[in-house]
Amino acid sequence: MTDVTATPIPARMPKYRETPRQRGRVLLLIGFIIIAVVGVGGGVAISFSAGDPAGAGLSILFAFIPLPVLWLAYWWLDRYEPEPRRYKFAAFVWGGVVAVAIALSLQLVIQATWDLSDETMASFVAPATEEPAKCIFLLLTFLRVRRVIDGFLDGLVYAGLVGIGFAFIENIGYYAASYLGSPDIKIAGAEGVTTTFVVRGVFSPFAHPLFTSAFGIAIGIALSRRSRWAKTVILVLGLGVSMSLHALWNGSLSFGGGTGFVLVYLALGAVLLAVGILAIVVRVRQVRILEQSLTYVADRGWIHPAEIPYLSRFGYRKKARRYAKHNYGRVAARIVRRYQALATEMAFLHHAVMSGQSKPRGIERTYALLDAMYALRPMLRFPPALSAHRR
Repeated sequence: MTDVTATPIPARMPKYRETPRQRGRVLLLIGFIIIAVVGVGGGVAISFSAGDPAGAGLSILFAFIPLPVLWLAYWWLDRYEPEPRRYKFAAFVWGGVVAVAIALSLQLVIQATWDLSDETMASFVAPATEEPAKCIFLLLTFLRVRRVIDGFLDGLVYAGLVGIGFAFIENIGYYAASYLGSPDIKIAGAEGVTTTFVVRGVFSPFAHPLFTSAFGIAIGIALSRRSRWAKTVILVLGLGVSMSLHALWNGSLSFGGGTGFVLVYLALGAVLLAVGILAIVVRVRQVRILEQSLTYVADRGWIHPAEIPYLSRFGYRKKARRYAKHNYGRVAARIVRRYQALATEMAFLHHAVMSGQSKPRGIERTYALLDAMYALRPMLRFPPALSAHRR
């Protein structure tokens, strides 16, 4: 599949400019970097509420431990049509800094105004303030640039990352408080932090991502509706489900006792399992959609049919990158990776346009992606074409 007259591999990756280019992206990125730096300082400050450096260190350490597993789960869901890294970074930062600041400010005002009990604050006020604060990111992202969240899986991924960020900062506070102990809980110090970590970091790390996922799913469903009224109703229902799941979880701890907590834990575990199965089904369906769309595009003569396996199957995609790197160097492998990413985005967008879905500048973006692929094709170094029985 490699043409001997092909353009030589450049020393550096050719520049790529997204078309149409989103306005204000640099300012937004800088803004979120500043917010992230502030969040780091805030997280460290919260950890020192434990009273000494040892408690602060344990609080941060235990908050970090679940992150790799959580990130891996959402990275796996996002592999076929990866979302822009800047948006995934922004989702995590929003959850950990902006959403926490909004929710905490509201809770402090409500507590000072009505002097509610801790149980009422945890069971009713916390869900009613924290879930909207997290979901604002998904709503703003959807309104600002609809092509970022364009389906059920995208909504689920962004909701999960916002939830992970929120839980990360919240956990630091819980671990710091556990280190200090309280009159009601005699366990303190390292033992107290470890006990809290087992509950929050081992048995319920997906709690916050699960709550917010209801709104993420609602965004994905709303995308397929043309009526603004229908979209509004779906989003309101999604937010209501997010708050209800959160309230059910917190209420079980405040009012349900041991039995109530176990029952709610099992029920939410079943919901999490159902959402996970649904996400896997949608992800598998993505493979079929990708192959069908690429086949149609190849029939139109826009790509070579022999490219399809190297653009649609993870094993062959990785094989193509390894082949390019081994035979032509790292830049060649990066060119293959970018070509695969462009082809994937183009194929899903083409499928959506052909299916009659409303996509902002869908046709223009499809041709722009094809143009970007054509620009890379002379430098493309794919392995030899696969025989028909191996595809």
